[in-house]
Amino acid sequence: MKLTNITPPALIGNSSNSKSRNGTGNSFRTIGHLTHFQTLPPYGHLPHFPQRTGAGQIQKWGRMALLAGMFGLVLAGCAGPTLTPTMTPTATVSATPTATVIWFPSTATPTDLPVQPATPTADDRPGMGELLFSDSFDDPAFWNTASSADASAILANDRLVLSITQPGPLLIASRRDQPSAGDFYAEATANLSLCSGNDQYGMLFRVESSADFYRFDITCNGQERLDRVRAGVAYPLENWLSSNDVPLAAPAQIKLGVWAVGQEIRLFLNDTYQFSMTDPVFSSGGFGFFAYASGKSPVTISFSDLSVYSVSYILPTPSLVPSLTLHPTDTRQP
Repeated sequence: MKLTNITPPALIGNSSNSKSRNGTGNSFRTIGHLTHFQTLPPYGHLPHFPQRTGAGQIQKWGRMALLAGMFGLVLAGCAGPTLTPTMTPTATVSATPTATVIWFPSTATPTDLPVQPATPTADDRPGMGELLFSDSFDDPAFWNTASSADASAILANDRLVLSITQPGPLLIASRRDQPSAGDFYAEATANLSLCSGNDQYGMLFRVESSADFYRFDITCNGQERLDRVRAGVAYPLENWLSSNDVPLAAPAQIKLGVWAVGQEIRLFLNDTYQFSMTDPVFSSGGFGFFAYASGKSPVTISFSDLSVYSVSYILPTPSLVPSLTLHPTDTRQP
């Protein structure tokens, strides 16, 4: 701590007076907040003692020696005992093991669910026979054709071309009424030139009129379904299903297939079985194709290579479950 020579406030008088009240050259110094009085001799000088001679001088020096010895004893008593620092041993801190933090714990690998086989029988298209007819789309007499500012259905380059140029929703279809077929397998190729999102296209079969038929419906975003259209109102026999066989955008090409025997209908894409349904409403009819624009984008789909085969196949008869016959019991008279 720094020692500073100051004049105590109680002794401050005339600023020109450099001595304290006793008239000596004493000064004060402050240690913290305590003030101590100390006599300071002039720097470089020792205290001056007057010279004496004879016995008085010896007596004087004896008294001074005695006083010095007593003063030393007093100082020694005030000093107190010398303290020797004792080293206290510190306890050794043992390292406490900490838990290991696993930032990215391993997770169980999910088990893939088994895929249900889609094949209904050993042969997806049993009973296929001879070719009933084929169409290369080169004779307009067999097809309904039309053209307007909104849409068109024309034959060109051995294809049936269905185009929609105005914003949808808008549907255009063309059908062939003859020959009529009941049990058959039919296939044709769809060529996607302009098609996206929820735009649709597909095949019509067992067409009885322009408002009554079955419709194999495919979207341009990878879905498919089967509709029954009766009196112009569509009823889904199988609602939208996702399929890896459906192209997700144009341009693309895909082969459509329909196997129909009695009330059972089986659908195919690129010769791959998709699903089957049963429905008793329409038993025979013609064929057709359609295109549908769901939004503002134009749609152009063309169809080619239609082939229809006969099918001779008897569907398995469901096994009859025997019913329990109840026999009358005797009723006791009271």
